[in-house]
Amino acid sequence: MFKHKTANKLRMDINFSTATFKDFENIPGFDMMQRADIYYDFIEYMKTNGHRYRLQNNTGCSSVMNIGEDDAIKEMVSFVTSDYLGLTQHPKVKQAAIEGIKEFGAGSAATPLIGGYYSYHNELETKIASFFGRSKDEAVTFTTGYTANSATLQILLQKEDIAIIDMAVHASVYEGCILTNRKTFPHNDLEALEHILKTSEQQYRTKLVVIDGVYSQDGDTAPIEEIYNLVKKYNAYLMIDDVHGVGILGKTGRGTIEDTGLLDKIDIITGTFSKTFGNVGGYVIANKTLTNFIRFQSRQQIFSATIPPGTAAGTIKAIDLIDEEPQLRTKLWENINYFKKGLDDMGLETGTTCSAVVPVKIGDPHITMDVGKMLLDRGVYTNPIMYPAVARKDARIRMSVTASHEIEHLDKTLNAFDDINKKLHIAKK
Repeated sequence: MFKHKTANKLRMDINFSTATFKDFENIPGFDMMQRADIYYDFIEYMKTNGHRYRLQNNTGCSSVMNIGEDDAIKEMVSFVTSDYLGLTQHPKVKQAAIEGIKEFGAGSAATPLIGGYYSYHNELETKIASFFGRSKDEAVTFTTGYTANSATLQILLQKEDIAIIDMAVHASVYEGCILTNRKTFPHNDLEALEHILKTSEQQYRTKLVVIDGVYSQDGDTAPIEEIYNLVKKYNAYLMIDDVHGVGILGKTGRGTIEDTGLLDKIDIITGTFSKTFGNVGGYVIANKTLTNFIRFQSRQQIFSATIPPGTAAGTIKAIDLIDEEPQLRTKLWENINYFKKGLDDMGLETGTTCSAVVPVKIGDPHITMDVGKMLLDRGVYTNPIMYPAVARKDARIRMSVTASHEIEHLDKTLNAFDDINKKLHIAKK
């Protein structure tokens, strides 16, 4: 009875038809069970109206997947994964993972400091360091890319320090800054960044600027060379998270930093094994004194079990394939260019993307949810993205193009957008 009274009272203040996830994050006067109760009702309301998250995948990560449960399973063209080169299904990656399990078993069963550091971890760190032109002791690995960011920032920056971050960086960066001072600057705004650097120069012990190489929602890139020069002008350090750039951008697939000639100069490079490399885990590339400090001081290193052998072996092979099969990157870019041109020709707003992340910007969050549902009905699986992931009036359909997509998959999706645009008039041009 209490739960129903709580829900009814709250509904007078929160309109489910216009609410976002953020509205339920911290409701004044409501304890954790009361917040969970009303949020449960909200999710049920969303399902009733055909707006769903956490859809069940019944086949492996690919360009075409079977989605749904029980008698509602449907084959769909998928744009929801970041398996940019299709390496999750590559025969050589899968075979390497199988061999890793055969040799070492299913898991590591320990943390790296007390028995969980195996020879395959050594090989993985050597491989990813070499990929960036660094020595083995300049890399440290984590079980996720998220913790590579959050754990590194939490141990490097304390109350005497400051993180200066682009407002569009990943949530893991924001979490990593909870123990330190933090200032944000508008996305890619060099003038605002310089102002913060100038006013912070004498106030803080460590000044660390944190940016993405490719930004996950707009698919655009950072002006890395200009930011690097500003950072060094004001005696600060630079950290770049390039999870959406590595394997895709750069002359040899080393990401957004490669073409700037700064691969050996950026203070900290972070990334994940869960996107281009088709597995799971994260890495930090830095000088050997920093990586040594992270290994022995980061709580997530000290108290979290290490990457299992199958995952490590599969990742090692995936890193090799960036150089061994450059045709995968060629195919990816053919798909990106074809798909983006099709969307642009319809007058749909794709913003400033120059990567495999392709958004269709709609603005209104509820129209965006309707578009997502209509795409599902037409056999196209995408991600509607709303506040707080993006600004309230900047909702969009976010898609990841992969090398696994074929032209017929892209055409089916373009035709679906064309049909939806005729009904909802979502084109901006």
